[in-house]
Amino acid sequence: MREDRQFLVLTHLSQLVTLIIGCGSLILPLILWLTQKDKIYQMDAQGKTIVNFQLSIVVLYIVCVPLILLFGLGLLGWLVLGLVSIIYPVINAIKVSNGEQPHYPLSFNFIS
Repeated sequence: MREDRQFLVLTHLSQLVTLIIGCGSLILPLILWLTQKDKIYQMDAQGKTIVNFQLSIVVLYIVCVPLILLFGLGLLGWLVLGLVSIIYPVINAIKVSNGEQPHYPLSFNFIS
């Protein structure tokens, strides 16, 4: 296995592809993780973390839908989730480039 921090940074930032094409924040990191998990050091652990975060965001967005009917709380939830899904990939990409361990909030453990 080789150590490739730049590819790990790219994998974290690949979640932001949604800002450009409107979808793919789960698909692109999933493809990068599945194709490189045996070749790059720490890719398996960080890929699982990214996929768990993206699956958690999808589940939380779905939970917010019925909350829209309850005084519009779902809209506030969507806003918060949108900000979290943009800010934390950038923060964690910086952490990975500095050799630190990334952490995503609001993340459930779907893949262990």
